[in-house]
Amino acid sequence: MLHRKIYQLCTDGHEVSLYLRDQQRWVENAKILTLEGDLVTFRYETEEEDEVCAWEEMVRLESIGSVNRKLASVSRLGHELLISEDCPEAEQLLARSPKSHQEEEEEDCD
Repeated sequence: MLHRKIYQLCTDGHEVSLYLRDQQRWVENAKILTLEGDLVTFRYETEEEDEVCAWEEMVRLESIGSVNRKLASVSRLGHELLISEDCPEAEQLLARSPKSHQEEEEEDCD
């Protein structure tokens, strides 16, 4: 099953975090490049002092203990989050009152 998931993440091109069991470390923001047999090739960057280094590693599929993908993120820079009232009127969902929902169910039963 991990083989299929790694293949899917490789074809989608999403950034992932990998936990390498044999090295007991997480690799953050990696992009899986290839999956050939049981060898996984991925690329990631690290930042040390004033240098950014790009790394490409090959590991065996069995040494990958976990794969995580970030679904969403929110900036902490103090931006106001938009709420439903801030959406254009055409894009707002109409709120249904519980009474109207109950009335519809009663009509369906008759």
